[in-house]
Amino acid sequence: MWSDTLLLAERAHLSRILLWGGASVVVGSLVLALLVIRRVSSPLLLHFAIQTAAWGAIDLSIAVLARRALTVRDISGATRLDRFIWFNNGLDVGYVAVGLTLAILGWHLGRRLGLVGAGMAIIVQGLALLVLDLRFSADLARLL
Repeated sequence: MWSDTLLLAERAHLSRILLWGGASVVVGSLVLALLVIRRVSSPLLLHFAIQTAAWGAIDLSIAVLARRALTVRDISGATRLDRFIWFNNGLDVGYVAVGLTLAILGWHLGRRLGLVGAGMAIIVQGLALLVLDLRFSADLARLL
């Protein structure tokens, strides 16, 4: 029963990642399409949209592969999953830091708005993934 509950929690987490990844691909693609259709030259929006769509595609790919590999876990597998999610939480914080660094550098290196847009998109992605992963960490803490 415990392992079934963990499996359901893991599946729900991956579903949230799939939803976020899909939304990111759609939003990034729509912004790119609008820029092309309206013939607008905005390096900030262009690079924000590219990063958003790319991160969404990567999130989708990872979540699809992870869902295919889902299996019932024993206590050692659950512990490894918990450690992996905490590692991901650290990576998510790192993504935010990298995005912030890019945005600040882009601004201070001659107002390079493409770099600012890319940095802002990475911040958004990192924060969203951090929220999703922290929620799953809380779910795991209740189960373990």
